[in-house]
Amino acid sequence: MKTFLRFFPIAFVALFLTLFLTSCEAIGEIFKAGAWTGAIMVILGIGIVIWLISKLFGGGSSNT
Repeated sequence: MKTFLRFFPIAFVALFLTLFLTSCEAIGEIFKAGAWTGAIMVILGIGIVIWLISKLFGGGSSNT
């Protein structure tokens, strides 16, 4: 139960973004702001996704 409560906020945010922000809408809004802004936002988004995946699968915890 403790593990579930730890990951619940992350899952809630992911579900919220999936339901209310379609990918085409997000990309359109990002690139309306400009190509460099869009490129930076895409890179930051990919970084956040990689960070979340590493946290979900125990990245960074060494139990040796």
